[in-house]
Amino acid sequence: MAAQDFEKSPAVGPSKPRLFKVLGPGLITGASDDDPSGIATYSQAGALFGFGLLWTMVVAYPLMAAVQEISARIGRTTGKGLAANIIPNYPPVVVFGLVGLLFMANIINIGANLGAMGDAVALLAGGPRLIYVIAFGVLCTLMEVFMKYTRYVAVLKWLTLALFSYIATLFAIDIPWTGVISGLLVPKLSTDGNYWQTVVAILGTTISPYLFFWQASQEVEDIHEIPKREPLLTSPRQAPSAQHRIRIDTLVGMAFSNIVAISIIVTVGATLHPAGITDIESSAQAASALKPIGGAFAFGLFALGIIGTGMLSIPVLAGSAAYAFGEALKWKVGLSLKPTEGKAFYGMIALATLVGIAINFSGLNPIKALYYSAVINGVVAVPIIAIMMLMAGNKKVMGQFTVHGWLSYLGWATAAVMALASVAMLVGML
Repeated sequence: MAAQDFEKSPAVGPSKPRLFKVLGPGLITGASDDDPSGIATYSQAGALFGFGLLWTMVVAYPLMAAVQEISARIGRTTGKGLAANIIPNYPPVVVFGLVGLLFMANIINIGANLGAMGDAVALLAGGPRLIYVIAFGVLCTLMEVFMKYTRYVAVLKWLTLALFSYIATLFAIDIPWTGVISGLLVPKLSTDGNYWQTVVAILGTTISPYLFFWQASQEVEDIHEIPKREPLLTSPRQAPSAQHRIRIDTLVGMAFSNIVAISIIVTVGATLHPAGITDIESSAQAASALKPIGGAFAFGLFALGIIGTGMLSIPVLAGSAAYAFGEALKWKVGLSLKPTEGKAFYGMIALATLVGIAINFSGLNPIKALYYSAVINGVVAVPIIAIMMLMAGNKKVMGQFTVHGWLSYLGWATAAVMALASVAMLVGML
């Protein structure tokens, strides 16, 4: 299909590259997946096992792309977010139980990401990290609440460029590419308990429930903001163009996410792992450890990437929690609302970010918090994906646009993999 047939993005004018016009919710969702918490997970994988876990990113790609495309299709087809679609079909206890767990996991991630950003600035410029934590939290909240939606989406798109710092880091260090290719293509399984716990952590990082809610809700936002765009249930003629756009947007966004994750694992696997530095507890610690081995340039790129990805991920984490809660409680929701129109919705965004800031003052161990957040994400992902798949295949919800064939198979396979990952996580805890 020709590029001009794609639905136009509200955030990009006609002078921008055509592909950039097509990319939107999928690109932002994929990029936000590489948040500072994810960077810490990928850094730990590289530090512990070198290139030995690169194959997990190859396996994860089709699964994460499938489940994100399905969530986007639900939003684009029905004109409603995930929680709004779940409410009529499932008991309230199910809806609010899942939304409550999602909120808990999200605020822990927000707190950890703000802490990592504060650490990164302190490493680069010195000064009190907690002041930076407060400043970043306030800035992200003000942008979400007061910036016009179309301009805000454009800002999020440009923030995805921060992730190129991790790709650029590869050119600042020596990489044994033969080992990298082997790690990508040849799984080297192990009986080491840490090995499988790290595999589970990677899956929990790449396939997180908040990403499902965010991408579906952004498709709904774009229906409201883009002239002539309507839900596919009421305007089926838009389906071929919309579904093609969603697929390209999602495939590119998830590929970008995984390329960045691979770059982080390779960077740390080529520097810290050979040096015997295997205990990485945060993204900022990874950046600090990289400086004497990879040099000041590699250290600077790595640290700047933490700040940029944090600025991208915190609005997604807070926003997805607000969408889920707001839809469950039947509030007006949407970043396109004026502050006076969406007081409860924006209040939930502010509350999520405020609690995230407070976590950094609580003395709570951020690594333990992230671990429990990963457990919650792993547990919640399974029923949410299962419910998504049931809705996606239900004609009462999706009309003639039910999801079937290979996309459906991959969606159910993702639920199965995440179920196994959840069991492995719980067994590891016991």
